[in-house]
Amino acid sequence: MQSIARAVRLTTLLTAAAVLLTACGGTGGSTADTGAADGAAAGYPVTLKNCGRTVTVDAAPSRAVSLDQGSTEILLSLGLADRLAATATWTDPVMKGLEKANSQVPRIAENRPSSEKVLDQEPDFVSASFESTLGKGGVAPREQFEELGVPTYVSPADCTAKDNSGSGDGSRTKPLTMDSVYQEVTDLARVFGVQERGEKLVADLRARIDEATADVDASDTTLLYWFANAESPYLAGCCGAPGIITDELGAKNVFDDTYEEWPQINWETVADRNPDVLVIGDLTRRSQTAEGAEKKIEFLGSNPATKNMDAVRGKRYVLLSGQAMNPSIRTVEGVERVAAGLRSFGLTR
Repeated sequence: MQSIARAVRLTTLLTAAAVLLTACGGTGGSTADTGAADGAAAGYPVTLKNCGRTVTVDAAPSRAVSLDQGSTEILLSLGLADRLAATATWTDPVMKGLEKANSQVPRIAENRPSSEKVLDQEPDFVSASFESTLGKGGVAPREQFEELGVPTYVSPADCTAKDNSGSGDGSRTKPLTMDSVYQEVTDLARVFGVQERGEKLVADLRARIDEATADVDASDTTLLYWFANAESPYLAGCCGAPGIITDELGAKNVFDDTYEEWPQINWETVADRNPDVLVIGDLTRRSQTAEGAEKKIEFLGSNPATKNMDAVRGKRYVLLSGQAMNPSIRTVEGVERVAAGLRSFGLTR
């Protein structure tokens, strides 16, 4: 019976291929062009150059599935809850102000769902924040959805000047900037035909960063970002979302000498570098040890390698959501919170 149901579902999706086409080509990052065929809605088809692919959407999606929280929060911020069939993969509570919209959308998995579970939603568009989500070992390769006529989109922040071919979280050849996040907002707004909403959201994000960093000079301050895991901690390298936060504030990341996104580094090395402030991920997921900030702080105060660090003895902690430490619209929240923390510790001038 399951095989029959799957065949019916795949037939439905293949029928949709007549109007939803995705082809391969292009290079990293994302740019968009629009045109209109005879009888098509104004502004369509939309064609995006996205992470090495050319993605064509012939009509505004009405049953999109968002597979990572960062992507989901952009779509919700654009007022597109009614166009989402489902979401998945959450590390934190939804961003403040989006609770009502989020409650209207089914959540099919806290972590990565199976491809079958995604196809059960009969999606007409699939978005993700990370190439690994739509790659080998993830939900399903992009090709699998594209063969069924379902366009896919990956955040340009995860492929711009970034190598994801290794077994870890990837490495960058140059620092990430908020421009890649703004591009994602602009791209998704264009896909769904809500360009003005996208422009407003980008303007609001830019204004928040300007306000948070006004008159902040933290050039004498060193930071360390701890995402998760107590035994072999994932700490931020130079050039991902924490790099954006650090650069906006003029501070220094004590591990800015590694281009890995989230290298695992031993605590003795951390203690040797002795950062002024510890920026701690306060996650609600339960896939690693020491996910929440309370557990992290308890560990830091009891571990022989870390308990005498200046930041630990001075309790100089800034707590961030996991999403603020990933390239997303909540990276702006990270800038705001770290700036406020540095001011409270008297570490800006």
